[in-house]
Amino acid sequence: MPLHPDALAFIDRMAAFGFRDYPELGVEGARDQQERITAAIAPPKTGRSEDRKIPGPAGPLPIRIFTPEGEGPHPLLMAFHGGGWVLGSLESNDAFCRILAREAGCVVVSVNYRHAPEVKFPAPVEDAYAATVWAVGAAETLGADPSRVAVYGTSAGGTIATVVALMARDRGGPAIIGQLLIVPATDSGNDTPSYRAAAGGPVLSAEAMRWFWSLYLERPEDGDHPYASPLRADLTGLPPAIVQTAEYDPLRDDGAAYARALADAGVPVVHKDYLGMVHSVRGVQSTVDAVEWLRAIFAVA
Repeated sequence: MPLHPDALAFIDRMAAFGFRDYPELGVEGARDQQERITAAIAPPKTGRSEDRKIPGPAGPLPIRIFTPEGEGPHPLLMAFHGGGWVLGSLESNDAFCRILAREAGCVVVSVNYRHAPEVKFPAPVEDAYAATVWAVGAAETLGADPSRVAVYGTSAGGTIATVVALMARDRGGPAIIGQLLIVPATDSGNDTPSYRAAAGGPVLSAEAMRWFWSLYLERPEDGDHPYASPLRADLTGLPPAIVQTAEYDPLRDDGAAYARALADAGVPVVHKDYLGMVHSVRGVQSTVDAVEWLRAIFAVA
């Protein structure tokens, strides 16, 4: 398929901001670029939100809590931003979290886990799991229902989200009822047809993804761990999932393979591949699909 008009518009906007591939800029330059672009294109903030710091494995963790209108308790959605475990913040995930809180009628807790290369795997996923345990324990004070908890993440955040579900299964809780996984990175191997077909990006290049993995892992062999590469995990007993992928994305095959692996493990899964789209840009329909799936998952519990 040709590039979708939404994808083309996004690419043009990035070009207008002078977007450069992340490895060219180095860690601090890449972070500055992402935050500058986020600030420039962020829509006006709507709805209720509150910033807090909660106890984490190595100190306070910043979170942002989004609360929908209406009387609770509402379902609870844990949110983990993308950025290759290196970039990203509460701000970069703010707009989509507000949409999910409003449209899916859930309390959203967005977590700013520690980033590589300052900390390596498994620190970011341990932060995410700790925040999930905290949020479920504090559900009553958040106006949330601890029996209706799902996880969501985009890109590296999608990896973190499904690893939190794995940790919850392996560690005896908390109970997770659903996974919204958007363009997740599920294997550190970095050698699939989509890595080659979309090597030059746009938005995310294969080189950038390999760079992110190199910063995240202390040693390449750490990628064998299922909490780093969840595609290598025993997926039996994980909660239902929706996996969204984009046609022009190095991570397309990661997501597709993970959806197949979930299905093979007996996990109910929906895989949506958005043709003509690029990494993290899936258009209006993908948001509609995500919201409808969340509503259905929360209604069943």
